[in-house]
Amino acid sequence: MNRLALAVSRGVGRVTEAALGPYQTAVVRIGFSLTWLLFLLREYPHRHQLYGPDGPWSWTLARQLTADNGAFTALLWFRGGLWFETCYALAVLASLLLALGWRTRTTSVLFMVGVLSLQNRSIFMGDGGDNVLHLMSLYLVFTRCGQVWSLDARRAARVRAAHARGERVPDRAGPVLWSVLGLFLAVVTAAGRVRGEAFVPVLLWTVWLGLALWWAVGRRARSAQPRMLLDVVARVVHNGALLVIMAEACLIYATAGWYKVQGPRWQDGTAVYYPLHLDYFSPWPGLAGLLSASGTLVMLVTYGTVIAQVAFPFTLFNRRVKNVLLAVMMTEHAVIAVVLGLPFFSLAMIAADAVFLPTSFLRRLGGLAARARARLRRGGDRPPARDPRSPEDTGPARVGFPA
Repeated sequence: MNRLALAVSRGVGRVTEAALGPYQTAVVRIGFSLTWLLFLLREYPHRHQLYGPDGPWSWTLARQLTADNGAFTALLWFRGGLWFETCYALAVLASLLLALGWRTRTTSVLFMVGVLSLQNRSIFMGDGGDNVLHLMSLYLVFTRCGQVWSLDARRAARVRAAHARGERVPDRAGPVLWSVLGLFLAVVTAAGRVRGEAFVPVLLWTVWLGLALWWAVGRRARSAQPRMLLDVVARVVHNGALLVIMAEACLIYATAGWYKVQGPRWQDGTAVYYPLHLDYFSPWPGLAGLLSASGTLVMLVTYGTVIAQVAFPFTLFNRRVKNVLLAVMMTEHAVIAVVLGLPFFSLAMIAADAVFLPTSFLRRLGGLAARARARLRRGGDRPPARDPRSPEDTGPARVGFPA
């Protein structure tokens, strides 16, 4: 009983004392935001046909569908080309800012709003990658994904350095951003524009009120206990969201693998052959023909795909096997991106897989990137030694609005 109590105590302490997986959540944040950003930029010339007023799925049809399924989309709040262009531009801007890690608590919410608004406006334009992006945009709102590799981390380091010198750094951008977005949310809510299921509007108001409470406690609290309590709550929410992201990735592979097991083409080892000969999935016909020319290769890839997807959730109990299979899965998605012409689906899945990457590997990768950037800035000179308490190893700022 004492051992059980000790184990539970350690588990509770681990969940409440730190926001786990800072590097993993940073990679997930960068991966999904860049995937959505690249998609929006690629489809910019066709945006009116996909999600705008010139699309086959008209504004009236979208209005009727969202009234039935309760889906959230800001594109239907107002009618007209100006509102659509504004929403599309804000979706691009939110994706860029989230990738850079600027005010990640706020930009993650704006990123979610952009993803849901465009995808729910024309649900027949999506594929499997859009579904993954749809879910992950919701989960990212609950994470502290700007602890490392972000402008938030750099700002937090500067604030700590200023406090060490006895200086006070006021946070002006956070309250301004919070006030403007809160005013706009209040206006559209009072005007009855926010319709459908209550989950997303309630989430928006909860985040807005949470930021207000965070700022008020930081400015008005006479002791450190209220801020410490808010920190504990934020860590628990972050760690829970991180667990959900990992579980979601496992469910995606498990369900895909077990459904493939039931298919006759996957059972006889020929399933991979057919998409390679579809014009829609053959951007490189010569390469597809070369891969499908060998029946043995097709059979190995078909069976290997099923085995890898079914086995992946179980390999999490063995770190070495998990890392090997993770590399295999990421390589498979990279091949799918090139051979089948599905780059955004593959990027979304690789970003989801990144949550399982080892911390040591990500730290080395970040160190290499930092040294390469320093060499470029110094014109090839050797960069100075990195401070062990650099922004990469520290959490978000403890003043102003949370990262």
